[in-house]
Amino acid sequence: MTQTVLILGASGKIGRYSQAAFARAGWHVKTWNRHTEDLREAARGVDVIVNGLNPPAYHDWASLVPAYTAQVIEAARASGATVIVPGNVYNLGAQGGEWSESTPHLPNTRKGRIREAMERAYEASGVRTIVLRAGNFIDPAHVNDVMSLVLLRSLESGRVTVAGDPLAMQAYCFLPDWAEAAVGLAEKRDELSAFEDVPFPGHAFTAEELRAFLSQELGRPLAFARFPWWALTALSPFWELARELGEMRYLWSTSHTLAGEKLARLLPEFRATPLADVMRAAVPVAILAGARPHSELRVSSKPTRRAAA
Repeated sequence: MTQTVLILGASGKIGRYSQAAFARAGWHVKTWNRHTEDLREAARGVDVIVNGLNPPAYHDWASLVPAYTAQVIEAARASGATVIVPGNVYNLGAQGGEWSESTPHLPNTRKGRIREAMERAYEASGVRTIVLRAGNFIDPAHVNDVMSLVLLRSLESGRVTVAGDPLAMQAYCFLPDWAEAAVGLAEKRDELSAFEDVPFPGHAFTAEELRAFLSQELGRPLAFARFPWWALTALSPFWELARELGEMRYLWSTSHTLAGEKLARLLPEFRATPLADVMRAAVPVAILAGARPHSELRVSSKPTRRAAA
């Protein structure tokens, strides 16, 4: 029998790629219009809810994130659906290293504490929940992701922008890969515990490794530019997004990766898009046009895989 998934936040990053991945896997895909539909009614009869709801530009997280969470829990409880939540690394603080499902949660920011409270609400609810935890999103459509907003914002002028330590390892999540993993976990949901924290390893690389690869790929040397934190600091009293971004500045100099052992165990046939292809997909086509033939990726980091055979 065809299974049904309800996508919340269907026009957002998680929502768009989840719709495509579940449809390819043969699921019946429903979306929710928050303006015209009751969520509990929309969730009636669905097997899985992908919660892609997130206040845009970090707006009013303190009230909106708990409100969204309560709505989703109520709808999932009524329908018996499993909820898949795109977790992030805000919960894990600034201790650095390889972060796994057993890493202590030590949120050191307001947003980290909000996300931690959200996850604990799901865990306490009894609703079957999968937190698929990932690092910085990479969107091949270049829609307000970390590559377009930060790292590659000045690529046309020959610079990679760094927001912290260029040698700090950072965890990245190629959104089509995350969505494929979400489908795999959804199809194994009956084998999982009531609450699962699953790190999504994606890929990890430094800004220096990205600069070196793209210099080779584009056939010209790229320099570093510094992200203008000073401007955001000056604007923080007047601009909500500037203030919220500044709170997360520490992550850019906190070297970290996400462990892949649990996902490999749960989805042994799952494979990530190769790192070189991910880096190329992050670059607008117009910039790649005319570049010399694709180079081989040579970085010192070992890209993590979705799973091992």
